[in-house]
Amino acid sequence: MNRELLYLLVPLSCLVAALLAGFLGSRIGRVNAHRSAIGGVGLAFVLSCLIASDVFSGNHFNGSVYTWAVSGGTRFEIGFLIDPLSAVMMVVVTFVSLMVHIYTIGYMADDPGYTRFFSYIALFTFAMLMLVMSNNFLQLFFGWEGVGLVSYLLIGFWNERESAIRANLKAFLVNRVGDFGFILGIGAVLALFGSLDYQTVFDAAPSFADGTFTGPFGSEWHWMTLICLLLFVGAMGKSAQVPLHVWLPDSMEGPTPISALIHAATMVTAGIFLVARMSPLFELSTTALAVVLLIGALTTLLMAFVALVQTDIKRVVAYSTLSQLGYMTVALGASAYSAAIFHLATHAFFKALLFLAAGSVIIAMHHEQDMRRMGGLRKLMPVTYITCVIGSLALAGIPPFAGFFSKDAIIEAVHHSSTPGAGFAYVAVMIGVVLTAFYSFRLVFMAFHGEERMDAKTRSHLHEPPRVVTIPLVALAVPSILAGLILVDPVMDGSLFGNSVVVSAGPEGLGMTAAGMLAHAPYSAPFWLALTGILLAWVCYSWKPGLPASAAERWPRLYRLLMNKYGFDEFYHWVFADGARGLGHFFWEWGDRRLIDGWMVNGIAGAVGRAAGLVRRIQSGLVYHYAFAMIIGLVGLMSWFLFARGN
Repeated sequence: MNRELLYLLVPLSCLVAALLAGFLGSRIGRVNAHRSAIGGVGLAFVLSCLIASDVFSGNHFNGSVYTWAVSGGTRFEIGFLIDPLSAVMMVVVTFVSLMVHIYTIGYMADDPGYTRFFSYIALFTFAMLMLVMSNNFLQLFFGWEGVGLVSYLLIGFWNERESAIRANLKAFLVNRVGDFGFILGIGAVLALFGSLDYQTVFDAAPSFADGTFTGPFGSEWHWMTLICLLLFVGAMGKSAQVPLHVWLPDSMEGPTPISALIHAATMVTAGIFLVARMSPLFELSTTALAVVLLIGALTTLLMAFVALVQTDIKRVVAYSTLSQLGYMTVALGASAYSAAIFHLATHAFFKALLFLAAGSVIIAMHHEQDMRRMGGLRKLMPVTYITCVIGSLALAGIPPFAGFFSKDAIIEAVHHSSTPGAGFAYVAVMIGVVLTAFYSFRLVFMAFHGEERMDAKTRSHLHEPPRVVTIPLVALAVPSILAGLILVDPVMDGSLFGNSVVVSAGPEGLGMTAAGMLAHAPYSAPFWLALTGILLAWVCYSWKPGLPASAAERWPRLYRLLMNKYGFDEFYHWVFADGARGLGHFFWEWGDRRLIDGWMVNGIAGAVGRAAGLVRRIQSGLVYHYAFAMIIGLVGLMSWFLFARGN
């Protein structure tokens, strides 16, 4: 089969599936709707595996498939860049999406919007594939905005809930802030290079490495620094980095399958992929790398602390996602692009597993999400329990689970990084290890261990969900165990991604092996920090369950700070929401009501009325008034004439 046709079939199969389920779902029925969606995404997964096999045998592709427009010599094209980076992303995206599609059959079985939901998630997958397969900034922006639009529809899928509408609007608005920086960055690329094609830009970038321009206040700016920072603002929005992170926890208002899809393999990983793809540009700006590193370190640390106090099972996993995205961003700032994508891939598997396991618990608990009303579920839901423990072990970084290899690769890269701020980032990721292990097993102990805290009615109906829900859990548990072992050696020696990511010294390689990492694990600080976190979780939520409440009473200010999520939401509401309303009220009061209506419209009308009143008094209609006025006028004219003659 023609390679270009094969590449086209991957996203188009998802698009066709979305259109069938969306426009014909009511006619073909629920079963055929989900079959078409699963079939389309399943075909995309199979083709992605074939393409990945072809890529890793040495066959890469970079070319245009359709010219959309030509303006001023600039070509706006649809094209594909198929290299190791895009091949790995395609396989990860389609596999996780396929598992989510299958899981959705059970989770959304009773929902009246069943076929619409399948249409949305297939369309979501299409947009993400267009993003990761693109070879130019135009198509990248199309996929970028596509995942943003569909996420808006999915987060607010249950639109009868006011909280869901607020959450999707919040996600949309916060991402517009990031996207504003992103489109400015694309504009700067076009202005400097005269092209939107990746390869053209990357080839020309070194010649502009020292190029500067004068800023609005007379300061000198490097073009590469400006472009990279603007692009990273877009990445901060999509990948929910501090301070543009506030939308991601609220996205839990959407159904659990889309929470898994957004948080694991699609939307939030787009920013990480963007920076990795733009590595030839970021390597030319130490300032941009330092900003990326510090933002990632802050996100890792701050969001891990917030996860410690969450009681909603989905929000614990959501804040975990924020923290792990911080790890990936730290790796990008340390120029360890391979390690960042490695963690992106392993994280996609075990985080999707944790979200779907949480959804399995929610189904069994009749949509109860508060972990304080759970407990003792391990005997009633053994498959969910075992897979959740596997996902938690991978998240905590316990060998030989997948997260161990990718997280340790990031820690090692940061430890040896020369990027400014690497010392702080190293401390942040090390503290993050113990916090990650603590909150991940806090979830396990609160939900599955201890005494049963649900009501009798819920307890009587508790059971393992059907196989259409548990099979995806088992399927995701396998790569959560094995993906690290399979990928670690080619990632560490630089052969997996090759030249698709670039560091200043050439193709990236960290010089570590699976055997070496496993042998060294018992002597490494991250390993013991992870075990410490698990032990502390057991002490606090199994051995002495009253300890967390005592700690909250002892440090009430710290507890309130974490419960309020550092006040980001309140600050944004006060400054931007209330501030915008206050500014609007000011302009309405002083601009519209007083200036325009009061002074200009009504003021002019009042002045005319007052002038008319004066004139009306002169026009009395009495003859002797007019005669008197004529005599006074005549006397006045004669006096003026005589005075003028005398001079």
